[in-house]
Amino acid sequence: MIIYTTEVEDINSFYTLESLKEVYGIIWMLVPILTLVLGITIGVLVIVWLEREISAGIQQRIGPEYAGPLGILQALADGTKLLFKENILPSRGNTRLFSIGPAIAVISILLSFSVIPFSSRLILADLNIGIFLWIAISSIAPVGLLMSGYGSNNKYSFLGGLRAAAQSISYEIPLTLCVLSISLLSNSSSTVDIVEAQSKYGFWGWNLWRQPIGFIVFLISSLAECERLPFDLPEAEEELVAGYQTEYSGIKFGLFYVASYLNLLLSSLFVTVLYLGGWNISIPYVFAPELFEINKINGIIGTTIGIFITLAKTYLFLFISIATRWTLPRLRMDQLLNLGWKFLLPISLGNLLLTTSFQLLSL
Repeated sequence: MIIYTTEVEDINSFYTLESLKEVYGIIWMLVPILTLVLGITIGVLVIVWLEREISAGIQQRIGPEYAGPLGILQALADGTKLLFKENILPSRGNTRLFSIGPAIAVISILLSFSVIPFSSRLILADLNIGIFLWIAISSIAPVGLLMSGYGSNNKYSFLGGLRAAAQSISYEIPLTLCVLSISLLSNSSSTVDIVEAQSKYGFWGWNLWRQPIGFIVFLISSLAECERLPFDLPEAEEELVAGYQTEYSGIKFGLFYVASYLNLLLSSLFVTVLYLGGWNISIPYVFAPELFEINKINGIIGTTIGIFITLAKTYLFLFISIATRWTLPRLRMDQLLNLGWKFLLPISLGNLLLTTSFQLLSL
């Protein structure tokens, strides 16, 4: 059998073309992921700046003003400083657990952003079990905190890790029950379907009006999951120095702060998606009938408007979370657990039973 040179060249060019297609496919798969990570990073920097400005306003002081215009680059300056700090390991601690802990905390929260719909066509993974995937993945973050506390070989760190695990378990159950009620109302666990179910009735179709009890429980539970005041017991400065962060320095110390703000952004986005109508503008028809047409715009303009509306609602909720920090005092550990197990759990369970009853009666 004779194989000519031209045939060999054709075979080689075919294999080269196929390998190029595979490379392009991998690149195009990575582009949306990297875009989302970049957007999240910018969002976190904005939250840090907003928190400092709002906190300064509440406390009647100036706040950041030298690093960039209006102090907007202050968070970037702090992050750069932490990046170049020395990374110290505890001599008698478990260095593997000590190093892995912060990474687990950040990665588990970053993965949850994949099911967030920023607009009708802008979602990384539209899964049928979207909201339950978020609950499952977010349950891994406290494991990272517990590993950090144990690996530090420090009683304050270990106590902070135990508090983080106890708090997470206590408030994840009411949170899950509230999400289950929303899933029953929308007949779906997909985040996109939940937003579209709310858009059928405009402003009054928001789950905020249909599930007011669930919204309040979700709000309190999400604040506790983010370990924000008045629920910041795992890192209470007056009691535990800095909790599970006590022995950390440099970039690993910075990762814990990134995880905290990522979790806050994620919770605010889920409040927007589950209760505030997502990317739909949903202004009452009586006041502005022409604005209803915005929801029907397709293409790049429609996607951009959807992203802007989603982020506007998210940052509005963030303002409430930041203002709460300087309004309420910290709870004691027994009060925190009593609130979760004796109040929020029965209320969320009753809310789920009511929702199920109404859904069965409406069939």
